Amino acid sequence: MASLAGRPPIGEVEDLATLARLDEQTLLKELKVRYGRDTIYTYVGDILVAVNPFKTLTIYDKKHTAVYRRAHKSQVPPHIFAIADASYHSMLDSQRNQCCVVSGESGAGKTESAKYMISHLIDLCQGKSTLEQKIIQVNPLLESFGNAQTVMNDNSSRFGKYIQLKFSRQGQILGAKISEYLLEKSRVVRQAPGERNFHIFYYLFAGLDGEEQQKYKLGNPDDQRYLSNGSSPLKRYKKELSNGYDALQTAMDIVGFLAEEQENLFVALGGLLNLGNVRFEGDADRSMVSDPDGPLKHAAFLFGLDPMQLADTMTVSVTVTRGEQIRRNLGVQRASDARDAIAKAVYGRLFSWIVNRVNTLLAPETKVSQTDIVEIGILDIFGFENFDQNSFEQACINLANEQLQYFFNEHIFKMELEEYKKEGIDATKITYEDNKPILEFFMKKPIGFLALLDEESHFPQATDLSFLEKSHTNFKKLPFFARAKDTRSTLFTLSHYAGKVEYDATGFLEKNRDTLPGGVVEMLQISKNGLLSHIFRGTITRTGTLALQSRRDKGARKTRMQSRALAKKAPAAGKSVRKVMTVGGQFKSSLEILMEKMNAASPHFVRCIKPNRQKSANLFEDDYVTAQLSYCGMLETTRIRREGYAMRPTFEEFFTRYKTLAKKKVTVPNGASCRVILEGTGIKNWHIGKTKVFLKYWHVETLTDLLEKVHQAATRLQKIVRGFLAKRRFKRLLAEAAKQRAAVEEFLEFISKNEAKVTQKLQKLLAHDKANPKNFDKAKAEPVQELPPPPLPVVPSTADLPPPPPPDSDESDDDDLDEFEEVIPKRANPNKRFGRQGTKAASVRWFQETQVSQTTTANGQFHEWFHGIITRRAAEQMLTSKPIGCFIVRVSESRFGYSLSFRVADRCKHYMIDQTPSGKFIIVGEPKVHKNLAALVAYHQKNPINEQGDLLTVACGQDSDEELDYADLVATSQQAKMLQSSRDTSARVSRPGGRSPGMAHRSRQQRGVFAAPASSRSGGSRLKGPTGGGAPPLPPR
Repeated sequence: MASLAGRPPIGEVEDLATLARLDEQTLLKELKVRYGRDTIYTYVGDILVAVNPFKTLTIYDKKHTAVYRRAHKSQVPPHIFAIADASYHSMLDSQRNQCCVVSGESGAGKTESAKYMISHLIDLCQGKSTLEQKIIQVNPLLESFGNAQTVMNDNSSRFGKYIQLKFSRQGQILGAKISEYLLEKSRVVRQAPGERNFHIFYYLFAGLDGEEQQKYKLGNPDDQRYLSNGSSPLKRYKKELSNGYDALQTAMDIVGFLAEEQENLFVALGGLLNLGNVRFEGDADRSMVSDPDGPLKHAAFLFGLDPMQLADTMTVSVTVTRGEQIRRNLGVQRASDARDAIAKAVYGRLFSWIVNRVNTLLAPETKVSQTDIVEIGILDIFGFENFDQNSFEQACINLANEQLQYFFNEHIFKMELEEYKKEGIDATKITYEDNKPILEFFMKKPIGFLALLDEESHFPQATDLSFLEKSHTNFKKLPFFARAKDTRSTLFTLSHYAGKVEYDATGFLEKNRDTLPGGVVEMLQISKNGLLSHIFRGTITRTGTLALQSRRDKGARKTRMQSRALAKKAPAAGKSVRKVMTVGGQFKSSLEILMEKMNAASPHFVRCIKPNRQKSANLFEDDYVTAQLSYCGMLETTRIRREGYAMRPTFEEFFTRYKTLAKKKVTVPNGASCRVILEGTGIKNWHIGKTKVFLKYWHVETLTDLLEKVHQAATRLQKIVRGFLAKRRFKRLLAEAAKQRAAVEEFLEFISKNEAKVTQKLQKLLAHDKANPKNFDKAKAEPVQELPPPPLPVVPSTADLPPPPPPDSDESDDDDLDEFEEVIPKRANPNKRFGRQGTKAASVRWFQETQVSQTTTANGQFHEWFHGIITRRAAEQMLTSKPIGCFIVRVSESRFGYSLSFRVADRCKHYMIDQTPSGKFIIVGEPKVHKNLAALVAYHQKNPINEQGDLLTVACGQDSDEELDYADLVATSQQAKMLQSSRDTSARVSRPGGRSPGMAHRSRQQRGVFAAPASSRSGGSRLKGPTGGGAPPLPPR
């Protein structure tokens, strides 16, 4: 397409803010054309717009990762990696925290964008430890328990998360922390038509075999009350769901969940599904469990509870009045509500425990001061929602989006206008839509929407309709609040920044209270299921998170002591009841803390756009996209940039770049000089501030064109001057060459005239030399005078030295800890008992106590590929003459783990193998987790180990003429002695004419492997490797 008036063709502009004309239609056309070319990323100034392609694109591989490493924005195309790179290097350069706000409606691609950002940030650190792998695996882990399919998105996040990546000031990754917000617990017990429960429930049915499903009492998915669509997803997406289960297992193993923790978690989930199948019979006044020996019994067994006690908590209400217990029977509906409340509480606490556990496992390993840590926060939170039926959850979600929009306005619009004011620039004509009034409507005290909801929630007799009537009384004058005309209706409408949303107040009070039947918490605290008992002994903080660790700050300890003292003086039960935090109050507190973190950081914005409602590739719906561009603030951004002054260089920057355009002499970079330059260009509508020059975008284009003309004129002038100077220099060189030629000719003539005289003089000198003795020129050597030694340095006495510094104190000042800040305990190192890591003795003990079963077959023999503690060089010498793909697995001496060595065409490659806390194995840098070493080897005999396609082919066994290189690993145990005896007998039978003991021994240095100690070689015997690479049997342990 031909360019218009010098404008680049549509779709060619990477930063739309550089266009002289940028309006709604231009923005839409540019995005649509670029989307059609699979160019999904576009800049609008500092904001990245990302349009969801709904298909896989090959723009996230290692090649692209390398391109966006320390690359300037103008040098590379727009990309999510560029935002990650900018935030990382901005953190390093400014030593200030950064935050990346990824926003958009549900299905716009926020979660995927956040994952790509984290992946690139980890790559920028260039770390080689397992910590990087753990952080990358956090997202699939949390998605399994917190994401679900909705009508708008197949992988919708039903919770918000803020991921804080913690770095050293040099840019090394130290750890991470996850903050979770408003998990949609109601989805556990009820799903809207066309939607599913959380992914994890379908993963269990698709990934577990029949025996495991029986262990967790899962039964038929069509019989599960909490799975509204039954087995339908399992029939249609069996493979995808099975892969999801495998990915979850891998993630939990890599992050560090123990096998026992995973087992307890799945047991609790099985109990939760069985709890949902409990049904009641009776009437509105009393109820009982329909089948006490059915789902109730299974749920109680898996929860570690007494079935009768569990049934009692669901069908009977117990209150205490004046010291007396009053029991009231519950009707069928209230019993069902109690059952669902227990299920929601169990799942909510399980999810919070997972987040707590992740934070513990990803906490910095070393004790690093907070002043030495900088962070990059990535916010991935639910997008704006407007369904056919909108309830309390949608109100909270849209409140969060209002808060993010306000944050965006503050940084993009309001701060821009404040800078105009500070610089003395008139910006009265520039306006923007401020959503602060609706935020105050939600958050204000004492009469705000949430405050009023909390007030009503604390009155037992209040109803959803009474709450709506009070809301109408207090808010009817506000332009963005409207109630349905029918006074009996529970519908009301709020005008959000993204548009009008109609809410149904039904269930607002109950969801805000989120109460549990009496006695449930106490019952679960004594559960035989250790995980359930643990999570119900924790406390819920003011932000709604689960606190499992005790506080350690002195202020909190003091507060607790005071609380206990007051409790003794407290009035009798029933006279004073402390108000419990509501869901709305918790969410409000969590939002306030989140905004504090984000306001203390430098923001980077990513606006995700959903191109169509059908979730289809290659389909761009103009009206749908325009609506999103409007409510996400992009159209407002383009308007303000059009009306405002997008370019604001300082006087010095402007002077340095454009001083050649001045028609008068300017020497000082100040406002007057900048004015002279601009007046000489003839452009209009610019302003000179107090420290900066304010320009429109088209001003920059004009100035650039003028500079180009000046540069072209300068080039022509330089061409003429340089030609003139070159000609003059050439003439001077010619004259100089003529002079030099004349001088050389004169010198040669002098030589020819004096040649005879010089020859005669040389002959006289030769004759003189022959007449003198050979040692005539040798002088008598003088003795070398010996110098005295240098004086000794003066050493001060110990009395003159300063006293040594006092030893470090183990106590820390914890007074500055937030009352609700969770203190992550120091992780115990289970390998500490083996000795100092990196020593041979520690590696031997680690292997003997934990690894023998990992390296032996079912009949007690070592695997053919197993070798002991041998060096990398020894492994390469062993494999050099072997075929391609020949491999060994050897014990590492530098750490508690293994190394895989194998031969390729021109060399040997080596990979580290680590054992996860759950006892499984993983090649460092690879995502696949394996049940044992044999499974790892078998997998990579069929699947390439790297991108080059290398496969493991044949195991390199022990040579029968050499001592076994794993002798030291078993030589100190009773097994080694029995192994020695059996191998000696075998050797004598198979080789009666064997070599003598003296000939059998070769030094370890010669062989590069560890020979067995003398105690295991007594009597002239030695451990032998079997012919063909077999391995000796081990006796049963």
